[in-house]
Amino acid sequence: MEASGSWDAIDWNQIEDPRSRRSSQGMEEFLLEDEEVYAQGHGVVLLNTDEAGIVSVTNFRLLFVDVKLQSVPRQYDKKQPRELLQVIGKDMRVIVFAFRPRTKQKNEVFDALRRYAKPSQLWELYAFSCDPSTVDKKSDPKMRLMKEYHRLLSEGSEFEVEKYYFRNNWRLTTVNSSYSLCSTYPSQLIVPKSISDEDLWQASTFRAGRRLPIISWCNPVSGAVLARSSQPLVGLMMNFRNNADEKLVSALCIQNVDANLPPRKLYIVDARPRANALANGAKGGGSESSSNYPKSEVLFLGIQNIHTMRDSLSRLRDYVDAHGSISSNGSSSAVSLVGDRRNRGSTWGGGSLNSMTQFSSMLGEWLNHIQNILVGASWIAAQIAQESASVLVHCSDGWDRTTQLIALACLLLDPYYRTFDGFQALVEKDWLAFGHPFAERLGIPTVSENGGSQYELLRQPSVGNLTSSPSRGSLGTPGSSSNTSVQSQTSNNSSPILLQWLDCIAQLLRLYPAAFQFSSKFLVDFMDCVLSCRFGNFLCNSEREREQSGVTSSCHCMWTYLADLRASGGSFHEHINPFYDRERYWLPLVPPAAALAPTLWPQFYLRWTCPPESQGGGLESHGHSMRKKYEASVKSKEMAESRSRDIKMKMESMLTDLQRERRASSSALAMAQRARRENVAIKRAIQTIGCTVNFSTNENQVDKPEEMSYSFRREADTVSQQDDNADMSVSISAIEDSLVSETPSNQVCESLCPFRSREGCRWPHAACAQLGSQFVGLKANFDAFDRLSVKDCYFPKE
Repeated sequence: MEASGSWDAIDWNQIEDPRSRRSSQGMEEFLLEDEEVYAQGHGVVLLNTDEAGIVSVTNFRLLFVDVKLQSVPRQYDKKQPRELLQVIGKDMRVIVFAFRPRTKQKNEVFDALRRYAKPSQLWELYAFSCDPSTVDKKSDPKMRLMKEYHRLLSEGSEFEVEKYYFRNNWRLTTVNSSYSLCSTYPSQLIVPKSISDEDLWQASTFRAGRRLPIISWCNPVSGAVLARSSQPLVGLMMNFRNNADEKLVSALCIQNVDANLPPRKLYIVDARPRANALANGAKGGGSESSSNYPKSEVLFLGIQNIHTMRDSLSRLRDYVDAHGSISSNGSSSAVSLVGDRRNRGSTWGGGSLNSMTQFSSMLGEWLNHIQNILVGASWIAAQIAQESASVLVHCSDGWDRTTQLIALACLLLDPYYRTFDGFQALVEKDWLAFGHPFAERLGIPTVSENGGSQYELLRQPSVGNLTSSPSRGSLGTPGSSSNTSVQSQTSNNSSPILLQWLDCIAQLLRLYPAAFQFSSKFLVDFMDCVLSCRFGNFLCNSEREREQSGVTSSCHCMWTYLADLRASGGSFHEHINPFYDRERYWLPLVPPAAALAPTLWPQFYLRWTCPPESQGGGLESHGHSMRKKYEASVKSKEMAESRSRDIKMKMESMLTDLQRERRASSSALAMAQRARRENVAIKRAIQTIGCTVNFSTNENQVDKPEEMSYSFRREADTVSQQDDNADMSVSISAIEDSLVSETPSNQVCESLCPFRSREGCRWPHAACAQLGSQFVGLKANFDAFDRLSVKDCYFPKE
């Protein structure tokens, strides 16, 4: 992703054909909004991939653009001396650049990195370079925290029950609204209702950093709670006590409603090794005594401190870089055995088999830390889910190991936190609101806590002891002097605490691939966003510091960015887990101890050195591919069904028209048959009077309207018939209705019609129309009818 660069990490884009670019000097096409180039090097070789290009230092990242032109020869010779620059990143990248000798480019790039990778003021961060008018002012993390609190206290945690018996045992308090009770806690807290604000003030004095026991999650069904705090100030002899603290801790354990049930138990989980807890007693800290807290039991999880975790990650990075397929020294590290016929020597990857075996212990060390966190969080979740017991978790300060355990246990207990919205609520509640010191752990500037300049940098180195592996020992890394490569643990507070938590979630994703709405790729991009300092969500060390510095109103929100990223890909986006089944995993997850054997998280640790293997078998990508194919087939089916419905509707319409035409044709045929019957009847009637019928039309006369004439001629029946009657004939013509009123015969018809009225001819509404004739009009020679004599002899006698 674009924001994958961090303070010590780089982001490079490989451009196959730069001939369409404006120039190698102008990097505008590759820069983000408000990103500026401070230093640049040309003809630089990236030894990891043996590619030449342009490296640029910006106010946001270290950008490498690969230049590939077939017609241009290589700009360097491997035999010539080169000046090397090694960059070690928090995202597991170890990058080595080779500069041309006797140039100022390497020094310029190195000075710019040293200057802008560690800005002295908070406002110099890239997150503050955006236009304030583009920042979403409605994105208020304090309002979202209140929404999550109300979800916990009013509706429970996704449990489908009718009544929440213990919902009224907790309350929200604003005693810390001005951050005077505890500067690293949120402004509003969930506490037992039986504890007054005065008790909270007294109890806070007994905990390190005034981080008193506060409820982080509660089960409204069973009444069990998950609380957090820092270590108690019991002293070396563990003889100091505080009545308000004991009262507060005891109030976390609510008694059962049913008196027949055994009393609830309270577990006090100390994340540190027991020896470390005792050692802290010499500094005034220590751990609780179960004798001072009724029905309690104190346990130690043995999770190491931040310095041990930082050194372990550094060794893991060396191991991955030395034995990856793309290592920083530019050597091939394919997994194969190469033997020499003469000495039978063999190597595997970037080093010898012996060195590889030695480095494997570094991998086991890191995985052992991950397993300890997983086992501890799973045990805590099991006591709450299965025993309905309450658990109080703390370490030394209550913001590193405590946050890891609390947030992971919440993820196991509450299925809401396994969704995108719930994950955001969980991070904002237990990591941001409860004061995980992101500025110190990531090595970025923050506001001062002790009266100095408000934007004074808390200068904490971010890399620590980065011992080079044997495969990189001869690179001549700049700045490898003792004052930078060897850091004392007391002066370096950086540590991969958040990365370990995400690693644990990735292990749970492997165990329960259908229990999470998000994918492992989402976790990787989330971590990259945090390291990039592109957004303001994870700046500073507490909610109070972020409020003082105006981060929310001055910087873009990471959650909005990730949501827009998912929306752009729809249901096919790689952040969405294609196997998610909420109906199946709506209860707490309680993994057995035997299943909590972690493996290396390939999507994060191997993505730079072993790209093909970093997909972890490609299960998620294969699932997304199958889902895309399924969705494509569904869309094709819907389109085919839509076309089928359209065709069916057209066919039904055509069938309706055809039926209508058939009915019209049948009606016309019936009318024709009736007209034929009438014609036959008229013909027979005329023949009965001794006349013949001749048919003629005037089709050949263009100027005259078409008409049909009927000529009637009476047959000579006897010799004695008179001659003047022999030539008598009657002519009847059928003409159009529109011409009836225009012909003179119409007047004759009207004058002789027996059905005429005073208003004139009322045909076709007159009685003559009741005859039902199909002729439009009649024109007859009534004089001929008058002269025609009908004799009785024409009709046979009965």
